[in-house]
Amino acid sequence: MTSPSSSASVPSWLSASDDATPWKPVLLRAAIALAFGALTVFWGAPSVQVLAWALGLYLLATAFAVLRSGTVPLGLAAVVALGGVGALLTQSDAGVTASGALALLVLGVWEAVQGLRRRGRQVLARDWLISGVVGIGTAALLPFFTSLGAHALLGVAGGGAIISGVLWALSGLSLRHDAGGRGGRGHGVPAEDVN
Repeated sequence: MTSPSSSASVPSWLSASDDATPWKPVLLRAAIALAFGALTVFWGAPSVQVLAWALGLYLLATAFAVLRSGTVPLGLAAVVALGGVGALLTQSDAGVTASGALALLVLGVWEAVQGLRRRGRQVLARDWLISGVVGIGTAALLPFFTSLGAHALLGVAGGGAIISGVLWALSGLSLRHDAGGRGGRGHGVPAEDVN
């Protein structure tokens, strides 16, 4: 994966700069999104505190995962993390909506722009574009559901997380499969032997 020059300020222990395994941070992000999505589906009557903790921790974990990928600038990951902190601190429907929508919007716009700019040159370009559109859509819908309470807000945020989680899982598994054919760290079977 190619890294933008602004990610050079990411500490080495945090960045997954190993280009032989670009699928690991992608699958980490997928697992985080799918875990949050599953929580939103199976929690029957969440309180505002559950909403704040779930969305706040989801945004913090997402910030860590996108920073770990080495393709996202530190400032962008910080904005997503601050959205998570804002959700944790406000503990209200309106506060969680505002901080969550802002974080998802900023990440979504960045991903959509990168997807358009790097189309045909970057393996994750299409995934960024789709994930960006899902993030922007989720951020745009959240304010309309504020008055309906925590259950509705978790449903909207969880729906976006499930869609992007499935997208990132497919992307990560595809990258893992492709890495195996290059003697990398995939499943160990070259692609030509599988097909």
